Amino acid sequence: MSIPIKQKPCKAIGKAKGFNGCGTMTFKRTHGLCPSCYANWLLSTPEGKEKLQKSILTATKPKRDLQNRIEKEKKEKSLSYLLINTRTVCHDYIKLRDRGNSCVSCGMPWNESHQAGHFYKAELYSNLKYDEKNIHNQCVGCNIHKDGNHQPYRERIKSRVGSDGLEYLDQKAAEFKTQTTFKWDREELNQIRDYYKQKIKELKKSLPLD
Repeated sequence: MSIPIKQKPCKAIGKAKGFNGCGTMTFKRTHGLCPSCYANWLLSTPEGKEKLQKSILTATKPKRDLQNRIEKEKKEKSLSYLLINTRTVCHDYIKLRDRGNSCVSCGMPWNESHQAGHFYKAELYSNLKYDEKNIHNQCVGCNIHKDGNHQPYRERIKSRVGSDGLEYLDQKAAEFKTQTTFKWDREELNQIRDYYKQKIKELKKSLPLD
């Protein structure tokens, strides 16, 4: 047998204690307040506003999570995101591959600040932007302050890619200059990114990184 609910006066208790209830006898109460007074408490007191905000955030969380997931998926599918993400993975591989090697231009001993520097500049030769033969570790001075320090780079790169590799780069650069348009597509970028991710995994298994 269920116990009947009794009416009680609207009088604040718990978190709402100190708020003036109307004293009306009511069956439904929250923190001792009738629905009308409880609404006033939510809207007019710091404690009530905090509780209201938390309730709103809790109620809208599933929708916000869905929106964030949709936005993330859109971002990950966008060409601009793929260009940046592919560049990051590619450069991570280069820095891991060349860990311990001196600067390709000036010969400065390797250190953690070395960067992935392009022989043929990425902004001028898009077709070589992610080509591992075209990217080698450089010190900050050569890559940034000396704008790639190209002439010694050309002399030293042979020891890394060989004469055939340098000829390949020169040919690819010359071909690019004859093209009227060049655009990366998502499929190509995904393939390149996955390629370097796999290369990184393989290197991490074989290189002593301590």
